[in-house]
Amino acid sequence: MTAPVSPVRESARHVLVRCRELVRPELRAAVGRLHPWVAEMAAYSFGWCEVGGAPAGAPGGKGVRQALAVLGAEAAGADGRAGVSAAVAVELVHAFSLLHDDIMDGDATRRSRPAVWQAYGTGPAVLAGDALFALAVDTLAAAPEAPGALRLLSAALADLVRGQADDLLFATRPWTGPERVTAREYEAMAEGKTGALLGCAAALGATLGGAPRDTAVALDRAGRHLGVAFQLVDDVLGIWGEPAVTGKPVGGDLREGKKTFPVLAALGSPAARHLPALLGSAEHAEEAAALIEGAGGRTAALAEARAHTAAARELLAAAPLAAGAAEELTGLLDLLVGRAL
Repeated sequence: MTAPVSPVRESARHVLVRCRELVRPELRAAVGRLHPWVAEMAAYSFGWCEVGGAPAGAPGGKGVRQALAVLGAEAAGADGRAGVSAAVAVELVHAFSLLHDDIMDGDATRRSRPAVWQAYGTGPAVLAGDALFALAVDTLAAAPEAPGALRLLSAALADLVRGQADDLLFATRPWTGPERVTAREYEAMAEGKTGALLGCAAALGATLGGAPRDTAVALDRAGRHLGVAFQLVDDVLGIWGEPAVTGKPVGGDLREGKKTFPVLAALGSPAARHLPALLGSAEHAEEAAALIEGAGGRTAALAEARAHTAAARELLAAAPLAAGAAEELTGLLDLLVGRAL
């Protein structure tokens, strides 16, 4: 039996829909300014069309970054439309990062369809990503408070690149010994790769909504904590989640030998001394999952996710935010990280 959806989470889903509908016309207009072939690849990545340009109803992303930008503006006391250009810019950067990530990681699918590099080729996908990045910068350059907004975006991009670089390097490091990846290093990577852009979205929206710098900084920090908590919950679901919910096979991350937080936390326990020999093996994925849980990896990941969630809540509670938007930001936090907590 499906568990009932809480009123808070249902409200947060409505917020996501409201913000997507507000942003979508400007996002489509921005993509429409690209070279037609590049615009088609971008539209395909958003789920708007098939290869060749025929309209499609493929599932797109949740629009979390868009919502954070709109709510950031509303939290500053402005109309949500003040944050639309921030939402468009951050969504374009997110799409750019996904196009390039899929190539770097060799991921052939994205949202149950061939990834752009599989559908159009690696070179064209790189070009489309570059175009989306340039379009994001151009979108913010035309916005009010452009210099400050561009500095926020460039700082988040620098952190995103550092996070992606660390993530790629982690794959080359051993599971054990002095060169192994630590849980703390993993969290720093997650903050850069996932949290930086979430924080940037909220801070950009607040900046364009006229918020003082301290408020934008608080929203940026809250978004970074949200990003780490989201990644830790995703790691737990990647090992123990229900396939019908996650869209991934049980233990998929273990079969692929991914260095995720529960694994790294478990490896610090003597109870997991046999774990390295099981990782990356489809045959031993179930045994590895049980060993990770027994060594405390699942518990540690969820505890750390709760800690980051609490930190984000404290930042939102302490900042001088408009009441309605503050409640919606908190509800969005609950929706995103409450999947396994």
